[in-house]
Amino acid sequence: MRQVFHYIRGRREPGQGGRQGPVFDPAAGRVQAQVPLGGVAEVEQAVQAALGAQPAWAAISAQRRSQVLFRFKALIEQHLAPLAKLLASEHGKVLADARGDLQRGLEVIDFVCGAPQLLKGEFSQGVGPGIDVWSMRQPLGVVAGITPFNFPAMIPLWMLGPALAAGNAFILKPSERTPSVAVELAVLLEEAGAPAGILNVLQGDHELVEAILAAPAIKAVSFVGSSEVAQHVYATAAAAGKRVQAMGGAKNHGLVLPDADLDLAVESIVGAAFGSAGERCMALPVVVAVGEDTAAALRHRLVAAIAELRVGAPEAPHADYGPVVTAAHQQRIEAHIALGIAEGAELVVDGRGLRVPGHEQGFFLGPSLFDHVRPGMRSYQEEIFGPVLQMMRVGTLEEGIRLICAHPCGNGVALFTRSGEAARRFAEQVEVGMVGINVPIPVPVAHHGFGGWKRSAFGDLNQYGTDSIRFFTRTKIVTQRWSGAGTRASSFLIPTGRAD
Repeated sequence: MRQVFHYIRGRREPGQGGRQGPVFDPAAGRVQAQVPLGGVAEVEQAVQAALGAQPAWAAISAQRRSQVLFRFKALIEQHLAPLAKLLASEHGKVLADARGDLQRGLEVIDFVCGAPQLLKGEFSQGVGPGIDVWSMRQPLGVVAGITPFNFPAMIPLWMLGPALAAGNAFILKPSERTPSVAVELAVLLEEAGAPAGILNVLQGDHELVEAILAAPAIKAVSFVGSSEVAQHVYATAAAAGKRVQAMGGAKNHGLVLPDADLDLAVESIVGAAFGSAGERCMALPVVVAVGEDTAAALRHRLVAAIAELRVGAPEAPHADYGPVVTAAHQQRIEAHIALGIAEGAELVVDGRGLRVPGHEQGFFLGPSLFDHVRPGMRSYQEEIFGPVLQMMRVGTLEEGIRLICAHPCGNGVALFTRSGEAARRFAEQVEVGMVGINVPIPVPVAHHGFGGWKRSAFGDLNQYGTDSIRFFTRTKIVTQRWSGAGTRASSFLIPTGRAD
């Protein structure tokens, strides 16, 4: 059986704790590998490696670090096919989706190759007699990222790219369900010219997370996962004096107005709800129809479109999506479907019990569609994270906005309309961090930032974009004057910048 390793100081390491966890092949329904589950000892080892490598990495120019990252991007592109295959084998997403996982991560690497521009400070000349003020951005030192199972390449690249471009050393803790791609990325980074120890990969579960949060040398933590864990990570790391950005769960809505292009809306909603088996924080699991006529037409078209979806193994050439990641997650999704029925929602399409020929033991679920879902239902309030679409009905645009704003999560949202006036009002009033207008999955491009509102994000700064450079650096402001440059001032006074 294949063995996954930690990656510390440029070497694959088995770890010291002896604990192991299974890595599944979701399409086959069997264990394909074992992964070590690290703890305090592994964190200490990685921290020492990072502390040894970081000063020299920070001392080279931002331009030279950018050159390393540019070569890193090129190497990932050269190895895209095997990386996507490895990713899909552990996650279950189809190969096209796995390639997209890597490519969206590479967009951020492409962005941070502009580090010399991103790291520029500010300068004010002559703020007082012979006095100038200027600022610089400096790395924090050793920082860490804790990433979820659903994007084994994209989210690590979102985090490590800005951190490394800014001159930090990075410790990556990938999900123990999808651990292998992270190690391969670390190998490629060193092949691109980064020093050993500048990127360390630690495998593990909650024990390793707690060790990372407690490590004094780790100055910042970036996290993506459920809202409950995100809140814990934020509170624990902040109490330990660390800088934290913790992205939580989501319950994204698509609001469909009577004037919407229903063909576009249905195609968009079905892809966003069921792509990657719904295992995306930017999936669209709730559709809200404005008006009963809209609801009736939308439901009819959704049922027809869902009937055309093809579920299969990752390598199946025409599969729209693959299995979910584990049997436990499959059972959790099925429990949410049963809960929705018990709460009184109408199960229009039931995806349970799907068997894929040749993969009868795989963790597959067909698409499910609920109608007449109500706001008070627990199955609506909670994130299902599977191929389940819930349909709701409201009377007006304003009622739809109020419904969306009342949900505790505020990650992404989409509006389907032909009305510019409605779109502008919606974008201004909805309490959600990322908004799409006729765009079902409004993940911003790399030079903007990714982040939700409310329980979808804890912390002040978004991922990637210029916010990521701010997060992984600290600003130093220098006020300087040279002798003979102007009027001498008493050392007992606070400088005011005034000439008198």
